[in-house]
Amino acid sequence: MLRRLREGPRFGAAAHDERATARIGLWLALTFGLCFVTGLISHLIQHPPSWFGWPSRPVWLYRVTQGTHVISGIASIPLLFAKLWSVYPKLFEKPLVRSLPHALERVSILVLSAAAFFELTTGLLNVAQNYPWNFYFPTVHYAVAWIAIGSILVHIAVKLPIISRALGERVGRDEPAAQGLSRRGFLGATALVTGVAVVATAGATVPALRRVSVLSWRTDNGPQGVPVNRTAAAAGVLAAAYDPAWRLEVVTGSGTSEFSLSELTALPQTTAELPIACVEGWSQSATWTGVALPDLLRTAGAQPGTDLHVVSLELNGLYRASILPGVHTADPLTLLALRLNGEPLDADHGYPCRIIAPNRPGVLQTKWVRRLEAA
Repeated sequence: MLRRLREGPRFGAAAHDERATARIGLWLALTFGLCFVTGLISHLIQHPPSWFGWPSRPVWLYRVTQGTHVISGIASIPLLFAKLWSVYPKLFEKPLVRSLPHALERVSILVLSAAAFFELTTGLLNVAQNYPWNFYFPTVHYAVAWIAIGSILVHIAVKLPIISRALGERVGRDEPAAQGLSRRGFLGATALVTGVAVVATAGATVPALRRVSVLSWRTDNGPQGVPVNRTAAAAGVLAAAYDPAWRLEVVTGSGTSEFSLSELTALPQTTAELPIACVEGWSQSATWTGVALPDLLRTAGAQPGTDLHVVSLELNGLYRASILPGVHTADPLTLLALRLNGEPLDADHGYPCRIIAPNRPGVLQTKWVRRLEAA
């Protein structure tokens, strides 16, 4: 019976032709490769090795890279399903294992599929901020990404002769008369579904698409028109943030300076239109007003361009502290923000003050700042 199935129209359908498989595989390699590279950039920004540097300009660059990361990941989901549908009849070929290289190839495909599904599923759940697991998402997601990309490269190397032959043949040549979609129809339907998935979600990053992106998330649905991932109540900082005795400490080689909120407000103020972009893929431009970091450092007796250790009032959060590199502390658009869209900061946006630096991930734009320490 298995033999008859294999010879029947279902297994002989155009969707299972190597020409269709190779083209969908090429599309998937492009989207998954984009997703990997942009995800790697975000990881390096958050955990920079000594050789890595990330600029402060253009101010929109991280917004684009992280938006590309999420959008390309979403595009990879329908492409992965289409690719698996295109090749699944080969799982029924006999003998199941023909040789040691063939066995290794099958194992590599299993690893590739499992890693790709893990990356895309956990990434999608991270976008939704839903974590039904006990592991630390960034570390595991990063590690499995290397397994997935390594498996893809091995798979491409093994299948390169077949891929090269299939891509060299026209899709429409010798179309079979079997039931179901033609090769062109299958490829067109795959492209259409992928395009719909992208358009339906890309509004989280691409403002022009927000009216048609029915599944976009976290655009302007937050206090003062900017989304919030972690509220002041969840961080346990409400009392400390509104304590009249609050003072900002700025520690430099010249000593420690303290500033009350009124003293910070009395310093020269800078206003800038800057996007805040999150690792979950959403981003939102806003007007921020506060003290430019270079001005604050000079006032406290330090030179702009020094690395800053930024510490929050939050005591237990994973991002309660961050390192602000010198390239950002020297940039006049890096602000100790006091106002958002013309109003004093809402508690959920970091009152009494927060860091807003151009071209930085949102998780490193530390809120509820209590201490700045020059390296």
